[in-house]
Formats: sequence, structure tokens, C-alpha cells
Amino acid sequence: MVPRVFAGALLVAVVLPGMAAQAQSPSIRVHDPVLIRADSTYYLFATGRGIAVWSSPDLLTWERQPPVFAEPPVWARDVVPDFSNHIWAPDIAYHNGTYYLYFSVSAFGRNTSAIGVATNTTLDPNDPDFRWVDRGIVVRSVPGRDLWNAIDPNLAFDDEGTPWLAFGSFWGGLKLVRMADPPIRVATPEVWHTIAARHRYWKLDERDAGDATSSAVEAPFIFKKGDFYYLFASWDFCCRGMNSTYKVVVGRSRHITGPYVDKEGEKMVHGGGSVVVRGFEQSPRWVAGGHNGVYTFDGIDYLVLHAYDATDEGRSRLVIRPIEWDDEGWPTVTLPD
Repeated sequence: MVPRVFAGALLVAVVLPGMAAQAQSPSIRVHDPVLIRADSTYYLFATGRGIAVWSSPDLLTWERQPPVFAEPPVWARDVVPDFSNHIWAPDIAYHNGTYYLYFSVSAFGRNTSAIGVATNTTLDPNDPDFRWVDRGIVVRSVPGRDLWNAIDPNLAFDDEGTPWLAFGSFWGGLKLVRMADPPIRVATPEVWHTIAARHRYWKLDERDAGDATSSAVEAPFIFKKGDFYYLFASWDFCCRGMNSTYKVVVGRSRHITGPYVDKEGEKMVHGGGSVVVRGFEQSPRWVAGGHNGVYTFDGIDYLVLHAYDATDEGRSRLVIRPIEWDDEGWPTVTLPD
């Protein structure tokens, strides 16, 4: 259950160069945020009824926009018969003059799921050409048939410009599939990879927060920097307020298809992952945080995620933080006080 989101212009917990932290100001309540900048406006898409949308001129003040889908996509109830138009975990990308918005239609706790995509030529709702067009299902998972879950999409491109869709959670881990161009369908012949997993029989340690049976991994996001593709993912459990244990981990590879390894050289397909964000241990305000995106604006890399606020009964809020890269090229992030 995603907490209710307030409309209107609000402030977010973000630090930008030359600006003081806005951590004491109210911030928008979101889950699974993703960002893009179009002209001089930032647009944020998040889990919500019809896909929640916000806009901002500066990443500090946000205004609620109408949802993408006033009514559920026509195919959604074929996937989930009682679907209520509560759409999960969008991803936004711009490619060859078109915006691609991927999103998840899913039953809770099962891999009865599908990833769809909608397109638009503009993100400005005042533009006469503004219109989201549903392009249908990209991938679908079925219980008893698939050992993966068709949720949490992220579109990335390799050095040759080939589009790939990362997605998935729990079950057999995070998947990567080659897309056609334009990226509204899986390419043929099909090319699939597993890029991260946490099988219970692999070596687990204190990173699992005391839960030696945890296989929770979701929300892949691939970010290219220098010679490496960085795979960010979320471990453990979201959506439990003060009991959330979400955290962000990372691995990297010289190839978009992997293998992705962490700082210790452990492969992410074998449960590896170096922790980037881990709640209370980094800040007494934030219980946990995860489901991140990574973006570069004006030469600065930012981690965008939702985090559970201990000063507000564990409600989920938007957090945007600059990324620092150490001498070995690994990302570090601090949470606001």
C-alpha cells in the first residue's frame, strides 16, 4: 500500500550545489520515483493511481500533475482481473524524439505481472501534441510458468545504442532482455540474461540484516559512467513503514549484460552487492530507502529514491542526493539529517 500523496507545490529533501538542505521542509510522499528533464522542467513519475506525475523547475518545489492513465490500460484486467489502476514502478526514457514510459501492472506478492509501455512526443501537458499512447504489453510473467517477475522496468542503452530492458524482483532475480528499436517490443531473436539474484542457498552475511533466508532483490537501474555499467538494485523489504528494511546496493561490469560484481568481487547473480544506502546506520531520520534511479543534470550525478521518514511515522518520501565517486570509481551517498 503506497501512502497518500499530497497535491500542490511542496519541497523535497534534496541538496544541490550552492543550496542548503531542505530536509526540514515537507517533502512529497512517493514510492518508486524516476526523473527526467525536458527543456527547463523536471518531471517525476512514481507509483500511484494511473501513475503519479509531478513537475518542478528546480528539483526543490514540486507541483502535482494529472496522472498518465485516467482509466486502466485496456489490457490490464486481462493480467490482473481485479486491477484498480494502481500502477507500480514506472521508468521514463527519451529516445529519437519520443518519450517512453514503462510501467508495471501486478498482483501483490505474486508474479502475476506485466510491464507495459506508453509513448508521448512531449511531457508538457499544455502542449497541443501532449498525449500518452498505450503501446501494450512488453513482457508478462505467469505463476507456474516463469521464475521471474515482470515489474520494475528500466530502459538502458549499450555502447552500440542497442536498447535493453532490465526488470524483475524476487523469484529468479533481475533480468535483462534486448529490445527492438523503437523499444516497445522485445527484439527477435530473443536475448535474455540474469543480472542479479539472491538465491537462499548462496553465501549470505551481515548485509542481510539478520534475515538469513532473505532472497529479496528488485528495482534494477543501469547507469553508465566511464568504462563501467553500474547496476543499482534494492535489497530486502519496502512498504512497511518503520519496519522497512530496504537498502540500495550496486555492482558494475564493463558489459551491459554483466557479470556485475561488487567491491569484493562477488557476482551479483550470486548474491553480491555493495551497500550504497542503508537507512538508520547513515542517518537517524531515515529508517530505510530504496528503489532508486541515477541521473546526471548539469554535470552532477544524483541518486533519486524513496526513503521512510522516522520523523513522520515511517512514511515514504522523495529523496534526491548528489553522488560522490571514490578513487576506485564506486558511488557513495549520504542521506540528509
